[in-house]
Amino acid sequence: MKKKTTIIIVGILMGILFFTSGNAQDQKLAQTSFKFLSVVSDARAAAMAEAMTSLQIGSSALFFNPAGMSEMDNFIDIAASNNQWIADIKHYTVSMAVNPAKGNYGVLGFSLQYVDYGNFIGTRVSSDPLNPKGYDDVGIFKLYALALGVGYAKSITDQFSVGGQIRWAKQDLGQSVIPNQFQQVPIYAPNDTAHTSIIGYADSAVTTTNKLTPLVFDFGTQFKTGIKSLTFGMSVRNFSKEVQYVYEQFQLPLVFTLGISMNLMDLIGEVPLNQSLYMSVDASHYRDHPEQLKIGVEYKVMNMLALRGGYITNSDESNGLSFGVGVTQFGFAFDYSYTPYGIFNNIQRMTARFSY
Repeated sequence: MKKKTTIIIVGILMGILFFTSGNAQDQKLAQTSFKFLSVVSDARAAAMAEAMTSLQIGSSALFFNPAGMSEMDNFIDIAASNNQWIADIKHYTVSMAVNPAKGNYGVLGFSLQYVDYGNFIGTRVSSDPLNPKGYDDVGIFKLYALALGVGYAKSITDQFSVGGQIRWAKQDLGQSVIPNQFQQVPIYAPNDTAHTSIIGYADSAVTTTNKLTPLVFDFGTQFKTGIKSLTFGMSVRNFSKEVQYVYEQFQLPLVFTLGISMNLMDLIGEVPLNQSLYMSVDASHYRDHPEQLKIGVEYKVMNMLALRGGYITNSDESNGLSFGVGVTQFGFAFDYSYTPYGIFNNIQRMTARFSY
């Protein structure tokens, strides 16, 4: 009876979000800032369509659902990822989780996310009416973003675990020159050295620095249903107050996700070569774009070689498919993922992990 009740509850919760996903076209979506917080760099997660909410994945859980590191068996887990993102943008992440007392006091984690947007040629509208180009060069400038986090997760019971993370995020979009609508300066006639002939007025220019540092909160839970390895997960990520660039206010890319996963080999029974076939499904509700259903599959043999694949719905540029492979031996792991991305070519991610 208890197991049947659990199945019904999980089914209702997943159904609610799936139904919401089907009505995404009727929703008014907001613009958001700090979009780099939503980009996935972990190769294993990317290969499985980012469906990680209900899985235990060590320190990498800090980028999906902090509760997913609560049952870490090792004393320490370290992961570093390199994501060759679109438009030559480079995303890097590093995470570390420490389990000092085999989970008796919980698991402490640290995360770092860094984005290199590259170099840009700066220009601004020329104040010289005789400038044939209409703009002035202001030199080369570089843009970047950074997020540093500390998280904690603990198993409250044998079936239920919780986790949370607080992050300090920084996004530096350089300087910009904007019109000051409340102060105007005269425009003199060309070659009028005496400045006696005024032919009009223009808004004065104000230089502003586009650098913000909000605090961001993530939290989540996982629940083992008691039916084989069937696990349910929930997470809320990128919760923060609004940020403001000059005159415009923006929210951060808040996302609410429900997930469910299971090792399908449990339905068969004993299998040779220590095989597993995990299937994970996430339903995500976003603040700034339509909902997505994410389906990931991982086949692993002898706890050494993993083959992965995934599919994401409502993907604008890509066909939604992703692929990957992973190798694990002697506490070291290397994961690789490949995602076709339409006109932006292909995205490749690599992750190295060490657990002891």
